[in-house]
Amino acid sequence: METLAFMSDMGHENIIYCNDADTGLKAIIGIHDTTLGPALGGCRMLPYGSEKEALIDVLRLSRGMTFKSSVAGINLGGGKSVIMGDPVKDKTPDLMRRFADFLNRLNGEYITAEDMGTTVEDMDTIAEVSQWVTGKSKDKGGSGDPSPITALGTYWGLKAAAKHAFQDDNLSGKRIAIQGVGHVGMHLAQHLHNEGVELFVCDTNLQALKEAEERFNATIVDLDEVYGLAIDIFSPCARGAIINDSTIPLLKAKVIAGAANNVLKDPDKHGKEIKAKGIVYAPDYVINAGGVINVYHGLSGHYNEEASQKDAKNIYNTIDKILTISESQNIPANVASQKVAEMRIAKAKTQPKNP
Repeated sequence: METLAFMSDMGHENIIYCNDADTGLKAIIGIHDTTLGPALGGCRMLPYGSEKEALIDVLRLSRGMTFKSSVAGINLGGGKSVIMGDPVKDKTPDLMRRFADFLNRLNGEYITAEDMGTTVEDMDTIAEVSQWVTGKSKDKGGSGDPSPITALGTYWGLKAAAKHAFQDDNLSGKRIAIQGVGHVGMHLAQHLHNEGVELFVCDTNLQALKEAEERFNATIVDLDEVYGLAIDIFSPCARGAIINDSTIPLLKAKVIAGAANNVLKDPDKHGKEIKAKGIVYAPDYVINAGGVINVYHGLSGHYNEEASQKDAKNIYNTIDKILTISESQNIPANVASQKVAEMRIAKAKTQPKNP
């Protein structure tokens, strides 16, 4: 693998490989850009098929965190970490503590948090060894599970996208499909159900599907069937790269707005294609910024849930702004959001640094 070539192409500052034979830890930390502040991003644990797959994931995710924090107005840079392994079989407290040792070597250049395959309890374990962690449990002064705030922000961002597609942000009676009813997707389903949405859900977790069916009268659909449904809004809340050459021709939804990261497999190509198809797209790292907003509020050790909710609801205005730029300049929404993010970073680079 040509790691430096990958880093150069995507503008990364640093990649750190972590290995420990005693605990089985194999991790990669990606630091994309620290212009606005120390890099922050969650620690993801997945059974990656290869080292290259893990590296590409951490590169894409950490880059997305740079833009996410920038657009959200947060003074943090972009980072992410991935641990290679099955979180059910391979994760242990000792492994998480060893990961914390590697965090300490970076001395605050990267701050970690909960992500796919890790939990608030894991962050508490890391905090036993390292101060460079946020998203701890509330009884330890942290912000707790970020899923409710992520879902809240996604809900308001979805409403803003609906306004641009349907000239009205009222979702009552709309047909919306959620791909992935995990922690965030289930909370999002609750918000949508409360507004009178007709819900469709798909997931590999049969228990979660049954819960969504019982709580929200949601219709369960097959994983492959969801793309071609005759719906108003498609809300991806699971894995990324699901808007691609195979799925775009199937899409009937007028809006794509969900909490998943890196939804567009090829952002340049597929951003243009969904715009050409007349689909309103809420850029993923903008609409799902509730999570980073939540952990940002927890960095001080004096978490304020009301302030976190207020900032998450403001994602409505951010999505509205980006979609307005997209329409007025006739550019894909993901290009518009990147412009907004890069402008803030470029401006920060011209400002004198504090001594």
